[in-house]
Amino acid sequence: MTQLDILSFLEAQKKTQEACKSTEMTETVLIENLLNRVIAEDIVVQKNLPSFDNSAMDGFAFRYSERGQTLKVKTAIFAGDKPHAQLDEGECYKIMTGAQVPSDADTIVPIEDCPMVTETEVSIPENIKQGNAFRSKGEEQKEGHTLFERGDFMTPAHIALLSAQGIMAASVYKPLQIAVLSTGDEIREPWEQASEDEIYNANAFAITALLKKYGFSPTYAGAIPDRLEKTVDCIAGLTSYDVIITTGGISMGDADFLEEAFKKNGLNALFHGVNVKPGRPTMMGTMGSTFVMAMPGNPLTAMINTFLLSLPVLFKMQGNKRYAHPYIYAENKHLFKMRPGKSNIVLGTVENGEFYVTRNNKYGSGMLTPIVESNALAVFNESISSIEGGERIKVILFDTLPLSKPNQFIN
Repeated sequence: MTQLDILSFLEAQKKTQEACKSTEMTETVLIENLLNRVIAEDIVVQKNLPSFDNSAMDGFAFRYSERGQTLKVKTAIFAGDKPHAQLDEGECYKIMTGAQVPSDADTIVPIEDCPMVTETEVSIPENIKQGNAFRSKGEEQKEGHTLFERGDFMTPAHIALLSAQGIMAASVYKPLQIAVLSTGDEIREPWEQASEDEIYNANAFAITALLKKYGFSPTYAGAIPDRLEKTVDCIAGLTSYDVIITTGGISMGDADFLEEAFKKNGLNALFHGVNVKPGRPTMMGTMGSTFVMAMPGNPLTAMINTFLLSLPVLFKMQGNKRYAHPYIYAENKHLFKMRPGKSNIVLGTVENGEFYVTRNNKYGSGMLTPIVESNALAVFNESISSIEGGERIKVILFDTLPLSKPNQFIN
């Protein structure tokens, strides 16, 4: 890895996002399978929402011009009724939440706001606003308007709107085919017996779990031994995948054959090395139509780099029009220091708008526990060596989807 290979964190982020191509393969799926999918078509409002004027509360529907008066209750209207206008002067309707409001009433007063209520009469307060608790036809969504655009990511809220329109299926982009690989002779699977000289395969299961959390369906393709020929053959068998994500075997050790094996399979590397702590031994590139993401072997670094660098690329490849990590501002509570000259990724916990750095920013890239102890991270540029208590910083929460437009989240 030469100095020329190493990019700044910002440059690496920009290069990967520019190099990836969005999928064009689509399929139609039913609404129960739309969660975490990206729609491949604009969806138009089929039916006004709400589809009729209705009451937002249990109360009385009346003409605003008759506020401040005592009105006779003409009749009661329940949800599901189809009432007709029938009010005479000095009259109102008793109405239930969601019930249709006839055309001769324009304001609703909640029962609890009325000074006097009997079976036949009600006093309307003087200070009520016109149109109070009145939900007009199409006020939320109007027929013919665009409900969702191609490239929108389907959340439970999106699915609620689709079902409210009677839309039971939609065209979505087909899921990316993602292969996850581990490297190393010392790797043993969790179901195998590991000696004191061997380690269990945390990386593959961490990364597949991370990707599944955000709606992807990765395939664990196994662990590659530290031999060039076998690595070349293994990679050659995975070229049908849209994405290959590996962990380990990408540094400068004598047994790190991964870059050479990828190049023997036609890799065009975008970079090999990122000027960031932790996470320097990271490589990305394209191999035909396959996007390659080679993550470091240390588990903490592998997870963080997959989260920060890989997820936005994957979301963009999946056709999502929003793919960058959103950030919030938080107040740092305690002084912590960093090594300047490279970008620094710092783990922490955000509580009530305050950032608490994990372990005073003293932990190793081979650890996993600091990630469990954290719910957020912050990225700092090369010139920053410390953050004082009380400083406002940009923070990315682990549980937020990378669904923002491209932004600058680095402090």
